[in-house]
Amino acid sequence: MKQLIRLSGIGVLVVLLVLVRLFEHQLFYDPLIDFYRYGGHLAMDVPQIIFPKLLLNISLRYWLNTIISLVILFVAFRDKNIVKFAALLFALLFGISLATFSVLYFNLNAQNVMGLFYVRRFLIHPLFILILLPAFYYYRLKKRANP
Repeated sequence: MKQLIRLSGIGVLVVLLVLVRLFEHQLFYDPLIDFYRYGGHLAMDVPQIIFPKLLLNISLRYWLNTIISLVILFVAFRDKNIVKFAALLFALLFGISLATFSVLYFNLNAQNVMGLFYVRRFLIHPLFILILLPAFYYYRLKKRANP
């Protein structure tokens, strides 16, 4: 019964992550979505962007996804140390990724337009949880095998 409740909780949290993605146009300012979706990057037709507003919205989306991801980790493992370590990793990744995004944006040209796309994608999508869940699961298995 405990496992079912945990899995249900994780399922609800995953649905929240999906809802963030589903309502991205209504919740967040990001003109780069259409720039990449409709091929504007091929012609380098960069849309008019308010950069501070874009950074703020990317940051909000990142931290919203991060909070949901950290709750998923807590529900899955019930270990505050894992959540603290993951939070530190998320913060470190955020700093590096946001700095990289800014440098790529201000030096946007045909060579790095896809680099900007991938760094932005890493910031706005909760990809890190896909790495951390199996990593912490494996860590738990190893810890139990070698007490």
